[in-house]
Amino acid sequence: MPRHGKKVKKLSRIASHRHAMLANLVTSLFQHRLVQTTQSKAKALRPLAERLITYAKNGDIAAQRQIYRTVGDRRVVQKLVKEIAPQFANRQGGYTRVLKLGNRRLGDGAQLAAVELLIEKPKIEKKKTKKEKKEEKAAEQKK
Repeated sequence: MPRHGKKVKKLSRIASHRHAMLANLVTSLFQHRLVQTTQSKAKALRPLAERLITYAKNGDIAAQRQIYRTVGDRRVVQKLVKEIAPQFANRQGGYTRVLKLGNRRLGDGAQLAAVELLIEKPKIEKKKTKKEKKEEKAAEQKK
């Protein structure tokens, strides 16, 4: 039977194994904010993670139950809803990125990739040097 129109990547696993593997990967992603895996698994993981983050942004009980169906760990659900999702409040999709890692896995030579959450880190302002402070003071005095 040809696979015309079939969207799901099977990843050489039966459905139950594939769902369990993706659930474990997405749980690890939300716990650690970065997961290293093969490139094909990373491509399959990304849409699932994006969908769960979109549910979490809604934040109601029904959305939390949808997330729990996949994740299966209440602590991870709470972390996703209370910590991770609010950081994506201003972003409409594109919550994750897949980075291709240059090296291949020893043993089977599979291409590796990292999936990470695109959470913006707070910017740290650098301290001004004495020279910059003097220039700033001089500019204020001229005004």
